[in-house]
Amino acid sequence: MSEQFSGTKAVADFLKFDLKVLNSYLQERCPEIDKIIEYKQFKGGQSNPSYLLKSISKSYVLRRKPPGKLLKSAHAVDREYHVLTALMSTEVPTPSTYHLCEDDSVIGTAFYLMEFCDGNIYWDPVAKEIEKTRRLAVFNEMNNGIASLHQQDYKKLGLKDFGKEGNYIERQTSRWGKQYLDSETGKIDAMHSLIEWIPKKIPKQKYTSIVHGDYRLDNIIFTDDDKSLAILDWELSTIGDPLADFGYHCMLWDIGNINDDTAKENGIFTQKEYVDLYLSRTNFALDSEWEFYIIFSLFKLAGICQGILGRVRDGTASSDFAKQMGERAKFFAELGWQKARRIT
Repeated sequence: MSEQFSGTKAVADFLKFDLKVLNSYLQERCPEIDKIIEYKQFKGGQSNPSYLLKSISKSYVLRRKPPGKLLKSAHAVDREYHVLTALMSTEVPTPSTYHLCEDDSVIGTAFYLMEFCDGNIYWDPVAKEIEKTRRLAVFNEMNNGIASLHQQDYKKLGLKDFGKEGNYIERQTSRWGKQYLDSETGKIDAMHSLIEWIPKKIPKQKYTSIVHGDYRLDNIIFTDDDKSLAILDWELSTIGDPLADFGYHCMLWDIGNINDDTAKENGIFTQKEYVDLYLSRTNFALDSEWEFYIIFSLFKLAGICQGILGRVRDGTASSDFAKQMGERAKFFAELGWQKARRIT
């Protein structure tokens, strides 16, 4: 799996841009950045294409909107740039940012430049790429990363207007339901059932914080000694409910059907241990709404996957893996509806 996603590849034809034009722009706007002599496309990523840019002395990452027809509010690289820039002054592990360009004439779409963090990405959900004895440390770092994010004072970081403070799940349900319907390639009955069910069961939002929106193991770069170096892929970040964000992150145990015994066999925390660790770090209280957060998260993930499949249909998907990912929408929706029926 890591070979399929890790590293770089030749840039797809429809994602190429003129390096001379980019260098001319950077020379004028960012003279501290050396002339870029080559660029390649990162293999991973389903949404915003990312590139490794190399100069004689340094490497950078360019992340852009894909070209072509796009869903409204999707691929917001400007939002990624703003939240990453704000978090640079905190202990949350993020890459440094250099520049945001919203002028489509430079490379065809808006883009930003950030630091290239050279480290390890674990694509297997329980980090089977490394020894079992190291996995608990990796999961502890991952837990600390999201807990740290959720404890940041977004107002002091200048992110007061980064998102609305209340009704996060209501807004998210509307967004992902609409994305699903706009991208629908074949009716998924379970998804339609969840669109109707979720608004009736939403718990009161108790906390408000920056939320990542897609926090998972393969969106984190680790050092060789298992410390988190940088959290990536902030496209879905906003101001919202941290418990819903954490619930989305914890779907791993439900999707992978990881019970207490298999968690121990894989050298990772049980879900309860992992949740308790997060709660101890944040001092948040979590009551009976946990199962709802998991169901909502499965619905959201189904909406994301269907959006990917819609981009395959429209010819704007940025990954060879996009079609396979999109087809998983049905699995996530049906798992969510199966859980919902048990508590209806």
